[in-house]
Amino acid sequence: MGLLAVGFSSSPFRAIALSNSSSRADEGTKEQSSVGLPSHSPLHKWRMVIAYDGTKFSGWQYQESPPTIQCLIERALMQITKLDRKELSLAGASRTDSGVHAWGQVAHFTTPFTYDGLDSIHAALNGLLPSEIRVREISAAKPEFHARFSTKSKIYHYKIYNNPIMDPCQYHYAYHSAHKLNPVAMREAAAYFVGKHDFSSFANASRNDRVRDPVRDIFRFDIIEMGSLLQLEIEGTGFMYRQVRNMVALLIQIGRESLPPYIVPTILAARDRKALAKVALAAPPHGLYLMSINYKHEHLELPADCPLISFGRTHQVSKCKLPFY
Repeated sequence: MGLLAVGFSSSPFRAIALSNSSSRADEGTKEQSSVGLPSHSPLHKWRMVIAYDGTKFSGWQYQESPPTIQCLIERALMQITKLDRKELSLAGASRTDSGVHAWGQVAHFTTPFTYDGLDSIHAALNGLLPSEIRVREISAAKPEFHARFSTKSKIYHYKIYNNPIMDPCQYHYAYHSAHKLNPVAMREAAAYFVGKHDFSSFANASRNDRVRDPVRDIFRFDIIEMGSLLQLEIEGTGFMYRQVRNMVALLIQIGRESLPPYIVPTILAARDRKALAKVALAAPPHGLYLMSINYKHEHLELPADCPLISFGRTHQVSKCKLPFY
C-alpha cells in the first residue's frame, strides 16, 4: 500500500486516511476509515485539562451507572471520533472520588489520525458534555507523555467555611465548621506532614493492604485565611486513596483544639489506619478540589508539526438585539 496522507471527511472532527493516486490505480484502493488503519499507522496523543463540579457524579474512574466524569468524556469522544474505548485509551491523572471537584484534572487520549486544528473538537466536546464538566484546554502530546505516570506533583485545595451560619452558596463546595477553628494550631500541625513520610495511617482502611509504597513526599501544606473561608493547600508527589481528606480531618480536630498539633507525628509513626480512626474520620468530599497537575518541562513539549493548543473559541457579538432586564 502506498504512502498514507491524512485528511478530513465531511465532519470536521473525523479524520480519514487516503492512499495516494498510484496506489489506487495499482490496487483499486478506496478511501479508508481511520478505524481501519493498518497496525503500523502511528497513534497521535492528545492532552486535555478538565474542570468539573463533582457534586452529582460518582467520581472520575470509569463506570456506566451512575455515570462518572471519565465515562461521560469517553462517550463524547466516541461520538466525535467514531472510535471505541480501547482505541481512545482515555486516562486521567487523578482518580478523584465521588463528590470531589476539579479545576485542573489532566487526561490524555489517542487517535490513529491527526487534526489540522483543535478548536472544532474542543467546541464539540464541550457541546456534548453536561454543563458541570468543561474541557478547558486541548493540545497535542508526545508519545511518551502519560497523564498519570508522568506527573511531578499534584495540588489539592480543601475549603472549610468557618462560621456559625453556613453560606448557602458554599453548601456544595465547602465543608461547614460551625465550631471556631484555630488556624495557628492547624498550621503547626500541617508542618509535620511536609517532607517524605510513610502515610499508611492516612490511607483508606479498606485499601490499606493494597498500597505497594505508602511513602509520599509532601512539598507544602498551607492554611490560607479568607474571611470565613479557610483554604488548605497541599502539594505532593502523589496521594493515596482519601489521604488528603484523612489529613484534613485530623487538622479539623486540631483546629477545634480537641487534639494537640504534636499528635501528627505520633499517628504517622503508627503506620496504621486504626490510629487515625480513633480520633478522626475522613472529611467530606465536597470541600476537596484537584487544582493542578504539574509535569516536567520535557513532558509538556509539543510534538513537531502539531496543531496549535486550543483554549476554546472566543465568540464576539457586535450588537445584542435583546435587552437585559
